[in-house]
Amino acid sequence: MSEAKKTIAVVGATGSQGGGLARAILADPDGPFALRALTRDAGSPAARRLAEGGADVVAADLDDEASVRAAFDGAYGAFVVTNFWAPRPEEDVRRRTAAQMELEQAGNAARAARAAGLRHVIWSTLEDTRPVLGSGADRMPLLEGDYTVPHFDAKAEADGLFTAAGVPTTFLRTAFFYEAFLRGNGPVRGEDGTLALTLPLGGAPLAAIASDDIGRTALGVFRRPELAGGTVGIAGAHHTGTELAELFTTALGEEVAYRPMSLDGYRAAAPFAADEVTNMFAYYVQAADAFTGDRDLAAVRALNPALQSLPEWLAQHAAEFAR
Repeated sequence: MSEAKKTIAVVGATGSQGGGLARAILADPDGPFALRALTRDAGSPAARRLAEGGADVVAADLDDEASVRAAFDGAYGAFVVTNFWAPRPEEDVRRRTAAQMELEQAGNAARAARAAGLRHVIWSTLEDTRPVLGSGADRMPLLEGDYTVPHFDAKAEADGLFTAAGVPTTFLRTAFFYEAFLRGNGPVRGEDGTLALTLPLGGAPLAAIASDDIGRTALGVFRRPELAGGTVGIAGAHHTGTELAELFTTALGEEVAYRPMSLDGYRAAAPFAADEVTNMFAYYVQAADAFTGDRDLAAVRALNPALQSLPEWLAQHAAEFAR
């Protein structure tokens, strides 16, 4: 590995977003960057595969600022992501909310980045939903204190920690994952045998992206150091519920109907984190123009020419939906 390469420390290198960036760096051996893969378990099968591929694998935990500071030492830049949905020991759940966890971990990373003198950090973040959802007749219930969508709002709040630390940071605003369609948000077969996509989107478009493309786009951002200090919104597709159903129909070879659901109906029926996820969909609808408008697909493709459209991704995963 050439000493001229700039080391990128990737938090969560064995996860979805960080894993996408890790694979993208390793897939470009002639590129300007070398991979330092940060993971809590450096001996895991996924970590060993990265090491075999040429990564420098380092054990670090976002809850341990000293370990992150050591892992950042000597690096040019870092990709920082937190996992709101990560399983946690009961003791930790009692001690702090998931939003508090994200804020504490982001603070640790920001201070570590400043101490290490990093020249470019990418922070995987999202919008603050409270200005949209927190007032008016359509206000949503507050969660985890004063949040409306905690896994959005806490990340947005953490943006300020990187700014306050004086770290050159690109705020990479992500979107709904294509993979979520495989985790309870895709078509479901009803008692009558027909497939239906039931989401509380009304006629609003949904901005979505493959998780691998978050990492690939982050690599494009690292190639553009002038983007440090700015915000980049990313997505791979913008589709309404009707369009989504049509794309599923083509991919699965079977008619898929779009059956829009009310927010109250979804809140009552959602199998997972009902209030959180319902509020998220409410934000997608109420802020649709701004959310999709801030995610220019052509601009994202300029950073990541391999950006996957939803039809391309569905073609690759059709068998998983069939199962």
